[in-house]
Amino acid sequence: MNARIFAKLTVSFMCLLIIAMTAVDFFAGRIAESNYIENLTRELNEKGRMIAVAERDDLQRLAADGSDARMVARIQALAREADARLTVIARDGRVLADSEADAALMENHANRPEVVSAIGGDWSSGIRLSPTMGVKFLYVAVPLPAGALRLAVPLSEIQQQVDGVRMKMLGATAVAFLPAIALAAFFARRISRRLASVIDYAGQLAKGNFRERLSGVDKGELGLLSKQLNDTAAHLQKAVEQLEREHAELEKLERVRKDFVINVSHELRTPLASIQGYTETLMDGALEDPRNNMRFLGIIRHNAERLARLTADLMTLSRIELKTQEFQFAVYRINESLESGLDTMRPIADKKNIHLKLAAETDVAVYCDSEALHQILSNLLDNAIKYTPVNGSITVGTGPIDDGRIEIFVQDTGIGIPPEDVPRLFERFYRVDKARSRELGGTGLGLSIVKHLVRAHGGEIQVRSESGRGSCFYFTLQVEPSGRPLEGEAVEMPA
Repeated sequence: MNARIFAKLTVSFMCLLIIAMTAVDFFAGRIAESNYIENLTRELNEKGRMIAVAERDDLQRLAADGSDARMVARIQALAREADARLTVIARDGRVLADSEADAALMENHANRPEVVSAIGGDWSSGIRLSPTMGVKFLYVAVPLPAGALRLAVPLSEIQQQVDGVRMKMLGATAVAFLPAIALAAFFARRISRRLASVIDYAGQLAKGNFRERLSGVDKGELGLLSKQLNDTAAHLQKAVEQLEREHAELEKLERVRKDFVINVSHELRTPLASIQGYTETLMDGALEDPRNNMRFLGIIRHNAERLARLTADLMTLSRIELKTQEFQFAVYRINESLESGLDTMRPIADKKNIHLKLAAETDVAVYCDSEALHQILSNLLDNAIKYTPVNGSITVGTGPIDDGRIEIFVQDTGIGIPPEDVPRLFERFYRVDKARSRELGGTGLGLSIVKHLVRAHGGEIQVRSESGRGSCFYFTLQVEPSGRPLEGEAVEMPA
């Protein structure tokens, strides 16, 4: 690629040099020819005037007596001295003598333009084909008392002189172009390398390799092109990475959707199958069986309540995730809210002789939705009660305030959670012990709802647990902000 571009640039530059040299030769030849003819015309005019003055008597005698051998010899001698053809013409246009032709055989020159001007008293010149010699001549005619004296030089001699000048100029031009050729080769090599790298890089971009970058970006148009290609690659890389992240997110959402549909179907199928089975049993005659009819109806009621809880939890979770759940934010004393949550769950805990206690370091005001906080505490306490053995204990309390937030924890002495299950604990329908969870009536959505409610308050929830040594769930809430409303004065805020 580099060699091909270098060859093309070199050939292009050589073609430009050849065109330039041809133009120089053409115009220089024309200028040299014009200047040479102009100088020669002036020189012939001066020679003609000198001959007319020096040979005035002989020329007058020639006009009066006609040509003889001595006069022809004299004219030929003068022609050799003047290095030109000499012709003496009478006023009536007759040729009296000529250095290269027989005057008697030459036609009348009365119609020659330069002769007409000279006979009229003014010198003149012209270039045309000689009828006598058959070649082009430069003619210069000067006036004489008896007519005109004309000097002529063939153009072939002029062309030889011009060609010599042209050859010298071409040689000088060629020598002058040698540094230009060296510089052109240097820049052609440099430009070809840069163009080759740009073309190779464009090929990399076309193949989708957006991580590569052009190095050594310099100034000028190629530097600007290289910079723009680098910027384009950077933008494309960001776009591709964004698309990859979005694709991965979509795949994750698709997996979540499929898992959700499967889990919901599974959760609904079990109680529905139980309700359907016992209902058909009652309809087939068991309704009249006093020993089993009430037990079957109790099972149907239990599964219906399970369906109701599952439906309610799904609706709550859906509203929170779609951000359609409206929260009534206000300022509340944290200890009062914790005591209320404990009082609500105390009858359930008493059935297992589980001791509930409050261990708050400080009583501060928090900014929250009271119903949401109550639901968070109820779900965490319900979960703790289910997995805490008889005669166990559950402690609800607060930790230190950090960066405007207070930590609230629910700690139990239950069976604990295996370490491998902790990362997925807040996923929907995820259960550590699936069989026991269903036996205890859990929907598998409680902790997922807690996570979303805490995040809706701008906080985070985490868990510390060891198998056989209990668990501790702790989350954060915002402490009383400045410019707060009065306690109980609700302020609607979106999730």
